[in-house]
Order: sequence, then structure tokens, then C-alpha cells
Amino acid sequence: MLILASLRTRWASLLGSFVAVALGVAVMTAMGLGLAASLDAPSLAPERFASSPVVVMGRDTLSVEVRRGPDTAQVSKKLAHPHPVDSELIAELRELGQVRVDGDVRDAVGVDAPVAAVRGLVGDRGRVLTGDDRHQADPSAARDAEALVGVNSLLGTAAGVTAFVSVFVTASTFAFVVALRRREFGLLRMAGATPGQVRRMVLGEAVAVGLVASAVGCVLGSWSAPWLVRALVDGGVAPSWFALPGSVSWPYQVAYGTGVLVAVAGAWAASRRAARIGPVEALREASVDTGVMPWSRRAVGFTLLAAGLGLLAWTLGTDPAALLKRKTYVTQPMVLITGVAALAPVLVRPVVRLIRLPGAAGLLIRENAATSVRRTAAVAAPVLVTVALAGSLLGSAATVTGARATEAREQTRGEFVVTGEGLGDGSVVAGATVSASASTAVFVREEGTALVRSDARAVSDVAAFASVARLPVVAGDVRDLDDSSIVVNEEWERHEVGSWVRVWLGDGRPARLRIAAVLAQGTGDNGAYVTAANAPGATVDRLDVRVAHGADRAAVAEALRSTGGTVRPTSAWLTATHPHTSPQTRLGLLVVLGIALVYTGISLAGTLLMATSARGAELRSLRLAGATHGQVLRVVAGETVVGVGVGALLGGAVAGVNLAGLAVALGRLSAPVGVGVPWGVVAGCVGVCLVIGVGASGAGAMTLQSVRLRRAK
Repeated sequence: MLILASLRTRWASLLGSFVAVALGVAVMTAMGLGLAASLDAPSLAPERFASSPVVVMGRDTLSVEVRRGPDTAQVSKKLAHPHPVDSELIAELRELGQVRVDGDVRDAVGVDAPVAAVRGLVGDRGRVLTGDDRHQADPSAARDAEALVGVNSLLGTAAGVTAFVSVFVTASTFAFVVALRRREFGLLRMAGATPGQVRRMVLGEAVAVGLVASAVGCVLGSWSAPWLVRALVDGGVAPSWFALPGSVSWPYQVAYGTGVLVAVAGAWAASRRAARIGPVEALREASVDTGVMPWSRRAVGFTLLAAGLGLLAWTLGTDPAALLKRKTYVTQPMVLITGVAALAPVLVRPVVRLIRLPGAAGLLIRENAATSVRRTAAVAAPVLVTVALAGSLLGSAATVTGARATEAREQTRGEFVVTGEGLGDGSVVAGATVSASASTAVFVREEGTALVRSDARAVSDVAAFASVARLPVVAGDVRDLDDSSIVVNEEWERHEVGSWVRVWLGDGRPARLRIAAVLAQGTGDNGAYVTAANAPGATVDRLDVRVAHGADRAAVAEALRSTGGTVRPTSAWLTATHPHTSPQTRLGLLVVLGIALVYTGISLAGTLLMATSARGAELRSLRLAGATHGQVLRVVAGETVVGVGVGALLGGAVAGVNLAGLAVALGRLSAPVGVGVPWGVVAGCVGVCLVIGVGASGAGAMTLQSVRLRRAK
């Protein structure tokens, strides 16, 4: 009964937690439904050989035995150059029934014959597909599979960030509510309530909020899921056939349970703090915040801070390339952000003391912000999270793609690049050195436990290639490359010049090649190089051209057009094809940032409305001291600006540490070092926080003033 009465009386102070949990459950429900759709994709009818009951595909995978604990297992990788269905097999299949081919493409054929007979004839010379599996022969099958992986990554990351931020916002809101209600809890203790009863009261309120808010969130999530699916399809993230499953319940169950757990987890620390309030302590406490950081929170904060910094240092020391991966730079900063946010009450006062504001009002604003640590920390913490996420996520993506683009520019001496299929060797061009190459891949078994694919270029003329390219060689000489050797990078398990390595070529053939040169690992785009003899099935798709000194560039360009490919200056080719953040990746990062920004707005509005509503006596004292209504509003708004500014500074510091770690990783990998800071996005986030914060605090102060005037009348 006491919990219900408290909820009826204190509903306004719990509104922020309610909205945060409901929104979190709505997002997780929608994301869960999207994941369910991607994990249980519908069977698609074949398009290419729809009229054939059986489809035979050439061998397109490489299967290698690797260790799995005490046993072994077969792992497979897609070949760079799949084997076509050979003419001999097609002739044999025609003896069984009609064979359909797709023009000159022989990667698959349709067969009108009994399945058992086709399987017996094909054996291990290809794959036999029936039913809906025939869709695997369609060109869209590989694209759809890759798109579904992107959908899973986007939705999983968004759901994880939602859970993280919702716990943070709920915990922050409940902590501030307990701070505002400490006199109430002191009176309850004086009336005979035990610490356990006070703790159960706070947790009971959290459970009630979680149960109702989670139900509301599930309804909102079911309404928003169709919109999410349409947005994914329209944005090119999901394939066109992507749709919600007809009947699935686990996303609702997971989201509802997570919502209740988020509410309880967010209130757990606050309930323990409420239970420690004694009657005399509460009644004697002044307006100045004291004891804002219990030892347990300090321990957790410093532990998380040490863990975040230690994890960053450990990754730099053991595997700096991991920091360049999206999964790492999206998740790893969370630990450091949480640690700094937990220590916000300790960090706020020193930062505020550094601020110098002009005039008496400025002095009052600064001292109020430094004295009311709980309020300032509650305002700064969500801003810290948003700014740190914006700087870390978008800054890391910009830094990595910028380094890759610079790396690509530094690795060529050519003036022109010709792209297209079947270009030949370009040797007819006078006045220029032409290096023809083809896209291929090599496979290597590392440590006996993994089959690793490395993208490669197959070089037609090694001397021309060495003249045009400017590779980051750390050992050996690229000019020593021949039909029995390979150029690798430092990421390979074996990368000593002169040593022999067993590989599988792009068509699956095994080969034993000598390492002629070793390249710096760089950003991960420094692939392997082989000669054309070790890339059967690969056709020349690029010509890198270096114009001789004194030769006519226009004449060279005109001669290159006779190859039938697209001729572009190297700078234009790099601009069109250099590594950049894909629209799907940017959309995913913006979704994550948007979720954090929405939660920040909820937290700011709820915190400032609660805080301002509890400052009636303080604001009346200012008016009695001679402050005008406008001056009071400016003081309240100024304190909000200071709180947001402190959060932005702390968030910027966290983002700076993460980006500095990324820059160190690039340096250790011998990659171009440059930090990309998304100033526009960060400034936009801070601006939104200022608008919401100033608006909420100003609305609260004006409401108090109007209430006071009505009472005076």
C-alpha cells in the first residue's frame, strides 16, 4: 500500500524512468523482431533456373581440415574463382535429360532429370541443388546473405547500446530521486521503518515502473517494427524481400524481461543508498551536497576506469589491428564511458571550479553548480555519454577510413588507372609503363586451427608493377616476385623472407610458395601479391599506368582508351573507389547515436524538472534578495549550461582517449596516422542538449514562479 501511495504521489519524479524503460523496451522489441526476420529468412524461389528441377553448380568452395580441440573438422571458404561446370560433365548430363545454360556463363546449369541419377553422375565434381536451394545459383543469393549479416550487426549493436544507455539513464534518475527524497526517507526511518523496508520500497517502485513501462514498450515496439523494416529496405541495408515474421514471440519475451531487469538494476544502487539514510542525518542535512560518492561507487568507478584504460593498453600491446575493427571501436569505449560517468560526482566540482564567469550572476552560477554536485552531475552524465559516443564511434570510423584512403594514395606512382573486365596487358601503350593486374585471393591455414582468406592481386609483369607501385615493404624486394613466390604482409603467421608457405590459390589448388617480400600490416588493406600464373581463372581488371618523363599525357590517355576500359586520372580513381564509410555503417552508427541522444534528452528533461521543482525555497530567497524574475531564470539556465558544458568536456576527454589509442594503433601498424573528429555531429549533440536542458529548467522555474504568484493572490 505504501508503494502504491508513493507511486501516486511521486509519479512525476518517476516519469523519466518510465519513459526511458518504455522507450528501451520498444527499441529492443523492434530490433528483436528485425533479428527474428533475418535469422528465419523465408525460402526464396529460384529465378535463374526456375523451370529446372535440378541445378548443378561448379565447385565454388574450398574445404580444409583444421583442429578443433582434440578432434578435427572441415571448414569451408568461398573460392575467389569458382570452377565452371566443365563441358565433359555437361555432355554427360545431357544423356540424362535436357540441360539449360545461362548464355556463356557456366557456373551452373539446370537439368531436367531424376535427382538421384544426377547426384550419382556429378559426385564431387560439383554441387547438386534441388527445391528452394536452387536459389543459391542466383546472382542475388550472395548479396542477400551479406545484407542479412549487416542487418544482424546493425540491430544487435543498436539493441546492446539501448540496453546500456537505458540502464544508465534509469540508474541516474533513481539516484537523483533518492537524493531529492532523503528527508522523506529520514522521516520514514524516524517513524520506525527499517533500512530493509526503505530499500524494498524503492525497489517496489522500480518493479512497478518496469512492469508497466515494459508492457507499453512492447506495444510501441510492435507498432514501430514495420517502419523499421521499411527503413532498412529503403536504405539499402536489407534485401527487398525482407519482412517481419508472421508469428514470433521471443522478441517480446526478451524485451519485456530485459525492461524489468533494467528498471530493477537501475534502482538497486539507489535503494541501498536510501536504506543507509538515518533519521538524524536526514533532518540535519544542509542544502550543500555532502557524501555524494559512497565508497562502493568510487570502487566501481575506478575499477571500470582502470579496466577501460587497461583494455585499451592491452589491445595496443597485443593486437593493435583489433582497434581498427568496427566491433571493437563500437563496444570497447563503453567500459571507459561507464567508468567516467560513475565518477562524475567526483569530477564535476574540480571542472566547475576551472570555469570563470563574469559578474555576480556568473559567480552565483558557478558556486551553485559546484555546491549542488548531485544536480550538476545528473545533468553532466547523460551529456557525457552522448558526446563520448559521438566522438568515439563516428571519430573512429572517420579515422580508420581516412587512414585507409591515405594509404591507398601513397601506394602508387601512376598517373592513370584503367578499370574494366578483360583489359589485356596494355603493352601497346607507348610512352608509359603499364602494370596489369587481376583480383584474386589466396588461402592459408594458420596455427592449424583456422582457414584464412587473404585478398590478393595477380601481377602480369613484375618489373612494370615494381615501377608503378610504391608498396610499404619492410623486408625483401617486390622485384623478386616470380611464379614460385608470393608477397605477404606482417599479419600472416609466417612472414619471414625466404621461408616457404603452403597456400591454396583462388581456384582452390594447393601451392607451396616462397616469401619474396613482406609488407607492413597497415590498416588491413595491404593484401598479398602473386604472379598471373598463380591466379588461374582471374582476368585483368586494372591497369596502373605511369607516364614516362617527357611523354605526352594526352596521347597516353588516348591510347589507353583503346583498351575498352574506363580511363581515369589516379586521383579521380582514388576519389571514386578509395575506402570510405559505407552508407550502411554510417546509418548504423547514426542509429546508435540517435538512441543515445533521445535518452539524453529524456534524462535531462526529467532531472531538471525534478531538480527545479525542489528549489522553491532557494529561488524565493533569490527574489527576496532583490533578484528580478529574469535574473532568476538566467541563473537557472546558466547552471544548466554549466552542467551541459561539464558533461561535454568530460565526454570529449573520453573520446579523445579512445581516438588517441586508435592513432597509436595506426602508428604501430605503420599506417598513416591522422585523427578524424566529427566536430559537426558533436556540436549538434551539445546544442540539442543545451536546448532541452535550458528549456526544461526554464519551464520548471517559470512554473514555480506562477504557482507562487497564484498563492500570493
